[in-house]
Amino acid sequence: MARLTMKFGGTSVGSPEAMAQVIKSIGGQLAAGHEVAVVVSAMAGVTDMLLASAAAAAKGDREGYSSINAALADKHARAITALIADPAEREAAQGEARQLLAEHQELCAAVQVLGEASPRITDSLLSFGERLSSRVIAAALCARGLTAAQVDSQHYIITDNNFGDAEPLWQESESRIVEGLLPQLCAGITPILTGFIGATPDGVLTTLGRGGSDFSAAIFAACLNSDELIIWTDVDGVMTADPRVDSRARVLPYVSYQEIGELAFYGAKVLHPKTVQPIINRGIPLRVRNTFNPAHEGTLVGARPQASATVIKAVTSIRDVSMLTVSGRGMLGVPGIAGRTFLATANAGANILMISQSSSEQSFCFTVVHPLAPTVKAAVETELEREIQQRHIDSVDLLADIVIITVVGAGMRGTPGVAGRVFSLLGERRINVLAIAQGSSECSISFIVAENDLERAVSSLHSLALETVENDRVNGVGSPY
Repeated sequence: MARLTMKFGGTSVGSPEAMAQVIKSIGGQLAAGHEVAVVVSAMAGVTDMLLASAAAAAKGDREGYSSINAALADKHARAITALIADPAEREAAQGEARQLLAEHQELCAAVQVLGEASPRITDSLLSFGERLSSRVIAAALCARGLTAAQVDSQHYIITDNNFGDAEPLWQESESRIVEGLLPQLCAGITPILTGFIGATPDGVLTTLGRGGSDFSAAIFAACLNSDELIIWTDVDGVMTADPRVDSRARVLPYVSYQEIGELAFYGAKVLHPKTVQPIINRGIPLRVRNTFNPAHEGTLVGARPQASATVIKAVTSIRDVSMLTVSGRGMLGVPGIAGRTFLATANAGANILMISQSSSEQSFCFTVVHPLAPTVKAAVETELEREIQQRHIDSVDLLADIVIITVVGAGMRGTPGVAGRVFSLLGERRINVLAIAQGSSECSISFIVAENDLERAVSSLHSLALETVENDRVNGVGSPY
């Protein structure tokens, strides 16, 4: 018997048919004698609908948010009707959904009166997606004779008050999960938990950021001391590249925590970037699997890097970014310019995705998401106004229409010639590299190219990753576990 934490994403619970497959997967694990904690996202599209309802309410558009409320009611009512046959059980589930949607309507009305949706209120509005879907899944499991209970995760995941992207308070969260949730699991109850949601110590709802249900699941897996965390999604596993960019993309059977962290941060959409943080220290393996193709074993993620005949496992990319370059001959030997620049960037609300600096200290560049780039440029110019006036800094330049491409593989560490092979290949394809960055971990190399070179660059480098997969298959290289 194993203790499993399973998370199902929005597409996995996106329709009554998808939910039926989720219920089948949970039932199969329970029939095998496993203890299972389940974390669910909102139904596909629901979070966007809730955001739209907040925007409509802030504009005073009662008809707009009321029509969204009605659409949400219909969407969940159809799921309940399809999944629960007994009239009494069905009506009980419908009643819970109606009560939640009445609360949603009331909260939208409050936003209309205020004329704005603050981050705190927006988090409360966004919570309804997971609160609804978890109740549907729990009720459907109970209707099949399984011992399940819907659980609102804000009672267990305690966070700071950074609404919209809250950070867990680890000691308090673990204490609550161990004392309150673990006994339920040990008693044979399958908790159906709301992903994405937490609460401050005084009970105010927060969210962990878009895509935070993966993070929620990892927190529960760690605190419940699970034997495995399974992320169920709509692809067969972690791919060697984005199949929309290169159709040759294949599933990687195994990647390390470090590799998946790089892939998630640099554009792979399969996992939230923070997912591995809670499980690394406990050595809990993670598996990425496809809800709609359960026969596929997916990708196993574990602690140990895997020896491989070649070194590059995957290629990923981030679009819609811009590069800012701070340059000037007078920067040489002037302390604090980079630090002040990055602090100004943070104060502008932007996350820095990549940094590169010349050894002469006469320039450095960094990338942020494109929509925030003009705001960041203005903030940096304001911060460095004196240096610009004194001609220590010549300019703060903004370059759009670029992409970050990252090649990932733990085998890069200590392997001579990897960067040379990567950039020689790009040179042969006449692709110009605008900036380069490699972390001290040597697990990845990131670089910037023009957006119109994206597909050629990824396709060329992806060939190296496909060599890794094929060589591993031929040589019988498997999981190090």
